[in-house]
Amino acid sequence: MPSKQEKFSELETFKNCFKFFFENISDGFEMKGKWQSDFFKNNHPIVLELGCGKGEYTIGLAQNHSEKNFIGVDIKGNRIWTGAKQALDMGLSNVGFLRTRIDFIDHCFAENEIDEIWITFPDPQPQKTRERKRLTHPLFLNRYKKFLKPNALIHLKTDSTSLYEFTLEVLKENKLNIIWHTNDLYKNCPVDRQELINIKTYYEGLFSAKGEDIKYVCFGL
Repeated sequence: MPSKQEKFSELETFKNCFKFFFENISDGFEMKGKWQSDFFKNNHPIVLELGCGKGEYTIGLAQNHSEKNFIGVDIKGNRIWTGAKQALDMGLSNVGFLRTRIDFIDHCFAENEIDEIWITFPDPQPQKTRERKRLTHPLFLNRYKKFLKPNALIHLKTDSTSLYEFTLEVLKENKLNIIWHTNDLYKNCPVDRQELINIKTYYEGLFSAKGEDIKYVCFGL
């Protein structure tokens, strides 16, 4: 297994990986508004996974949906390396990865460029003082609005009861459209949506094996 430094070096050579950091903000991001034309080279819908980790969910969705494009987003390069290498080894042309902080996500995509977002097992930031760091806080929802298409869906999967309840509260307070939610996805998953439980992240596997209930919210902005 390569060392962390070796992964970072190899990541620089992967054609399915991009990065965007604070020092690049004044210059802009070269892929913004060009993901379909310059990377995927098709006009298929683009789906983001925020906090993708090793990319298990991004790759799982991509395997099931060749008619869509998928981009996994995470700040941890050694984690992204795993998913990016797997996608290359599998020949998945509908998968890309972006290394950046989600605080900068609206700098990476143009208006109406993204069709859907998955937020899979993010850090729940349970401390009250870190509420603004939660990926379903209005600060982040407003960033997503800048590049999501009208009627786009956002999906949250989490083991955290506090993040689940916080998200529902935010959605209700802001009069946003809650499509469907459950505090026990494995028990209540609709028959026609089994993909919701068939694709698992590393952390989902850990939490569910410990008997934790998996929560799910689908909503629109």
